[in-house]
Amino acid sequence: MAEQTQRIEAVAHLKFARMGPRKLRRVADAIRGKSVKEALVLLQFAGVFAAEPMAKLVQSAVANAGNNHDMNTDDLYVTRVTVDGGPGGRFTKRLDPRAQGRANFKRKRMSHVTVAVGEKPPVKKRKARGGASIGLKRATTRRTATAAAGSSKKSAPRKRTTKKAAAAGAAPLRQAQD
Repeated sequence: MAEQTQRIEAVAHLKFARMGPRKLRRVADAIRGKSVKEALVLLQFAGVFAAEPMAKLVQSAVANAGNNHDMNTDDLYVTRVTVDGGPGGRFTKRLDPRAQGRANFKRKRMSHVTVAVGEKPPVKKRKARGGASIGLKRATTRRTATAAAGSSKKSAPRKRTTKKAAAAGAAPLRQAQD
């Protein structure tokens, strides 16, 4: 009567993360739908503060998959990542002293993050979203792109004079084109 079904996802939770949900969602959008190996490499070299707790959470989900659900940990995919706001009206309040005895509230936001990994890649394709990403471009790629853009425009050579020639009132090194 009770059939044994194989678990398709292993889940890990991070609750009360002392970080705003928007910062964590930026990282979550970057790793959603990727293989675990690719996601961990991306998180390791991302220059974002929120990448470290997200990498620990992905590693925890992989450990849960191997230990608790007998999944092959070599080829797992990040199937689901959700980032929700934390408790207390989504932030805890701290007072910030202001001038003339007044005070303002600082809103220290918290987050709850859930990561699920599975053996099959997610069926739905990732939605292309605007905004900042954490993928860092290499400097060589940027240099070659700007060099290619600069070579398409033919600019006229500049006329140069040496400091001594300019001081003596001599003509430029190149003849002026008539």
